[in-house]
Amino acid sequence: MEKRTEESAVTQPFVDKIINNVEKVVVGKREEIELSLIAMLSGGHVLLEDVPGVGKTMMVRAIAKSLGADFKRIQFTPDLLPSDVTGVSVYNQQTMDFVFRKGPIMSNVVLADEINRTSPKTQAALLEALEEGSVTTDGETRELNKPFFVMATQNPIEYGGTYPLPEAQLDRFLFKFKIGYPTRHEELEVLNRVEKRHPIEDLEEVLTLEELLGMQKDVLDVYVDETVKTYIISLVNNTRKHHAVYLGASPRASIALMKAGQAYAYMQGRDYVVPDDIKYLAPYALSHRVLLSSDAKLSNLTNDRVVKDIVAQVTVPVKKEAFK
Repeated sequence: MEKRTEESAVTQPFVDKIINNVEKVVVGKREEIELSLIAMLSGGHVLLEDVPGVGKTMMVRAIAKSLGADFKRIQFTPDLLPSDVTGVSVYNQQTMDFVFRKGPIMSNVVLADEINRTSPKTQAALLEALEEGSVTTDGETRELNKPFFVMATQNPIEYGGTYPLPEAQLDRFLFKFKIGYPTRHEELEVLNRVEKRHPIEDLEEVLTLEELLGMQKDVLDVYVDETVKTYIISLVNNTRKHHAVYLGASPRASIALMKAGQAYAYMQGRDYVVPDDIKYLAPYALSHRVLLSSDAKLSNLTNDRVVKDIVAQVTVPVKKEAFK
């Protein structure tokens, strides 16, 4: 993915406050932190596909601590059951009744670690949570905490004994991206920071959950012009027509891209979305939502490369007065 330019740097003071706080723990990954906050503000979730040890867990923990949010980590394994995620009812002999014990999914911020290492049955337990913000156990639907944000990870290297996420599951994630290795200078800074004490231990809350919920409501009021909506539809439609694509992005992708655009514009201090917002976010929102044909895979094409090709082909609207 191409890095954004300095001209589109975050301008909202409270957003900068969160990002600067997280950067006390995660070095040199401002864009990735920003993308995570875009997903959180728009009510979406993130899938990280990267090698172990690059700071995935630290980033989501730092975000949770910055918000004073309830944080839980789920280590997905082949023997994990759906009830281990959602919760289970146990019999209380004293009250002679069943009592529901909440699962880790009932938190504000959840790290679903190595999600592709568990069975499809357990993976499916996340579908309702990601889409509806609720879980159904013992025939009863239980609402999840608000705000609710999931960051799932998977290792792209070791596929032995894994269960690749089906398209329906991938479609529930707003963004998919990588953190990547740090530069030499950034890695030296990491060593200096953790030499005596890990900075995550001293991280303080800089924004309340109530303030975050208010921001999520404000995002919904960001204006999206018909021209921008048409641009979104053109991008998504072209994923269905591209010669290298077997299965294109669904209408859910259009909705996700629009909501992400609203959150990104809000973080920039604007109350309207411009086409460049959509152009920047499209690769992160669409690449995991397309399925390449067999011929494309044999030609060593990747989802990222195909989506970038589509974004380059679709004309960007330039009628500026429509976005004011």
